[in-house]
Amino acid sequence: MAQTSSSIGSGPGLTEWLTSPPGRYLLEWEQARIDAHVADVFGFHALQLGLPQLDALRANRMPHRWLACAPGSLEGLAPTGLEGGADEGPASQPPGEVSSQFGPLASPGSVGPLQCDFDALPFPNHSLDLVVLPHTLELAVDAHHTLREVDRVLVPEGRVVILGFNPHSLWGLRQWGGRWGRRFGGSKAPFLPPAGELIALRRLRDWLRLLSFEVERGGFGCYRPPLASKPWLDRFGWMEKAGDRWWPMFGAVYAVSAVKRVRGMRVIAAAASKRTRKARSPAPAVASHTHRAGGDASARWIERWRRLAEEQA
Repeated sequence: MAQTSSSIGSGPGLTEWLTSPPGRYLLEWEQARIDAHVADVFGFHALQLGLPQLDALRANRMPHRWLACAPGSLEGLAPTGLEGGADEGPASQPPGEVSSQFGPLASPGSVGPLQCDFDALPFPNHSLDLVVLPHTLELAVDAHHTLREVDRVLVPEGRVVILGFNPHSLWGLRQWGGRWGRRFGGSKAPFLPPAGELIALRRLRDWLRLLSFEVERGGFGCYRPPLASKPWLDRFGWMEKAGDRWWPMFGAVYAVSAVKRVRGMRVIAAAASKRTRKARSPAPAVASHTHRAGGDASARWIERWRRLAEEQA
């Protein structure tokens, strides 16, 4: 699988891991959560970056939706395009399969998803209303650069939805133990695919805050222990409700929705200069006329009293 300058596509082993019981369990939770995040986001242009196994935009109603993948990341996946039947809606697509709604929809003649480098998206500034990053930052070579590129293409008040693995969870602990065990000669492999770096939610919030994003909603999920067998995963199904109530911060995966805020400015220089000109302007002519009229009357009275005094003398 080819590696680009900004991402590792779906990552070595991630495609195979998503077909396993824990991978299907993860995709099922993420599909339900992402549908709730994007259903009420309105606009004209939406983009999903990476992870074609997840149909992140199926519940969104924007007229133009794209799926962008890194070059070479679609090897071994079913082809996408417009081959789906007219009666098959996007909501009927099961998680884990590539949806036929992408292609991109803005160009009806297209037969496949968009392939590009995530550090140079082929979209102009302030052109997208929604961007979904399903584990994209974890698999990116430079997560900061990818997030800055998303900030560039989003319109003011645009929304970004991010999915990521939580390192402070049972799955993260199992992944950490597997990596350290391999370094010391252990035979136990990591639970999650080895590619990528787990990003904590607090760290991600700091990155978003630096780019003037405001986190509006988020949550954790997948509280079952890291087990590879479906029957054992089903046995711990009770942990979903218990974890959501008693230890919500220790879910294996998180979903975050943030809005791009653009601070406005108010120009006050013109108003200040107007007040200055008003303060420095000369006194009204009416006041000076009143003063001169009063002085002439006094002079006339003085002249009259002087004449009366001379006549009596």
